[in-house]
Amino acid sequence: MIKLDTEIIHFFQDQGMVIVSTVDCDNAPHNSCKGIVEIKPAGQVFLLDLYHGQTLRNLMQNQNISITAVDEHKFKGYCLKGAARMLESEDPLSLELIKAWEDRITSRLTQRVLRNLGGQKGHHTHPEFLLPKPKYLIVMEVREAINLTPQHIK
Repeated sequence: MIKLDTEIIHFFQDQGMVIVSTVDCDNAPHNSCKGIVEIKPAGQVFLLDLYHGQTLRNLMQNQNISITAVDEHKFKGYCLKGAARMLESEDPLSLELIKAWEDRITSRLTQRVLRNLGGQKGHHTHPEFLLPKPKYLIVMEVREAINLTPQHIK
């Protein structure tokens, strides 16, 4: 596990979602959108997987995982590579992190409503209301951090 610097931590915390990549039983990549609940300087990333689908099945067979986020406006991005394990929702740490996620979702809903009231067009419903309750978290131990920003722009 590697330590993450504050620039990487803040970059990922500012993202509404990230792309999580796992490997399926045919060794093909599988990508899905997930939300980061927390990211720790020691190199741990906590993700929610709400739908218990292909990502979970892949991680049960192969713990390799990567998380990618890009800010198109800043022309900046990072990819974190590592290994994942599951943390059940009954775990005390998991309960604390799920509460933090619920607070983040409430904030997202509030921001969506305010933008809608301000006349910004968005989704005609509030999809966050339809999200299922989390049953577990994915805990990623980061082994490598890759700066995706082109070298001549850094």
